[in-house]
Amino acid sequence: MYQQPKDFLKNCEIFTELILKYNKIHNITGAKNSQQIAQNIQDSIFPLKFLKKDIKNAIDVGTGAGFPGFILAMYLPSVKFTLIEPIKKKSSFLHFAKSSLKLKNVDIISQRVEEVDAFEVDFICSRAVTKTDMLIDICKNFISLDTVLLFYKGSSVGEELTNIKNFEIHKNGHRNYLFLNNIDGTMK
Repeated sequence: MYQQPKDFLKNCEIFTELILKYNKIHNITGAKNSQQIAQNIQDSIFPLKFLKKDIKNAIDVGTGAGFPGFILAMYLPSVKFTLIEPIKKKSSFLHFAKSSLKLKNVDIISQRVEEVDAFEVDFICSRAVTKTDMLIDICKNFISLDTVLLFYKGSSVGEELTNIKNFEIHKNGHRNYLFLNNIDGTMK
């Protein structure tokens, strides 16, 4: 559904250089070399092949060093991304990377998602933040029936879905990509 932009690979190279340099001083990610960063980039964009909705406005909860939200924003330049990252050294890096890459479709909020005034989004993503039910709860003010949620989960994803309906799981190696649709923010 989505085509890779012609500048995506070049932007990934620049992003990799930035993160390697910044990470030496500020330790914002466990990815310590180019190969690990490339794996995180691939992990970030892999689920796009399963995304069935044309999205316009997205948030990434707990963006960290940019995975997945910053990478998705580079891949989807027509989508407005708001990256929510409360840890100052990480949000500072995101501002630096945004400026360096001249990304116009990215905003960064240095707060916890629960503290952010809600606005309309049609896509929410998050990786390694918390369990699914808690993540839905902290994002509930952003969720409408039209919002698609994409959570990057590990092997225990099945244990987190006992009260949840309308989901799909796509697997790639040890990663589970959990898509949730038609959730009203309350789950019940």
